Amino acid sequence: MSIYDHYRKEEHVFVDQVLSWKEQVIERYSIKLTDFLDLREQAILQSVIGNQADCHVAFYGGRLDSERKRAIIYPSYYTPEEEDYSLEAFELNYATKFHTLSHRQVLGTLMSLGITRGKFGDILIKNDKIQLIVAEEIASFVENNFNSVGKSPIKLMGISFKELIESDDNWQTSNGTVSSLRLDVLLSEFYNISRQKAQMLIKAGHVKVNQRIIDSTSFICEEGDLFSVKGFGRGMLQSIDGLSKKEKWRINYGVKK
Repeated sequence: MSIYDHYRKEEHVFVDQVLSWKEQVIERYSIKLTDFLDLREQAILQSVIGNQADCHVAFYGGRLDSERKRAIIYPSYYTPEEEDYSLEAFELNYATKFHTLSHRQVLGTLMSLGITRGKFGDILIKNDKIQLIVAEEIASFVENNFNSVGKSPIKLMGISFKELIESDDNWQTSNGTVSSLRLDVLLSEFYNISRQKAQMLIKAGHVKVNQRIIDSTSFICEEGDLFSVKGFGRGMLQSIDGLSKKEKWRINYGVKK
């Protein structure tokens, strides 16, 4: 059985990248720092590297519960430190009395600067406070060019990781059992809607898995998949914990509305 049999066809390019990183670390006996990875990419990286004797992987995104994290693949002699992840954190100063800024607005503005998604991590929002975590190599560019969101002028202030807030935008986690790992079955469980309603949303193009529109109701989901459903918010398949005695899948999942 090929290693690719464990992954979707569209994930094979990333699997190849991970294999290349792994080979580089083993041959050069050096560490490899990645860009920020989403949860599915983290799961793939962890499974490909596995429990190797000659190299290991660790993740960090500014907070222990960060969603988006950079990874370090490293040889057995090395122990990664926080500074090895090359992160910078900023807080946005803006006129909170006159402007309300959303996660979508902040993300959209950052993307409009020509920054790839892999160069910045979580955007944290609590009440009027907004913070973001970026790769150190683009920190000065962001500081010099990220000066407004919508009609609101902003100024960035560098902060320590200890000052990072616990975002209001937290996952509401649950455990459940499902008859299969089909997309329509999981959406029914996540959002407490009928399977027929889930199928309608999928066929209407209102469902994304890992930022890609999926229109197949029978699409099989994997651990670490991120879901975006129009009108219902986001979901995440955090873990697949095996089959129950009744032959149902035990899952742990999160929802953000």
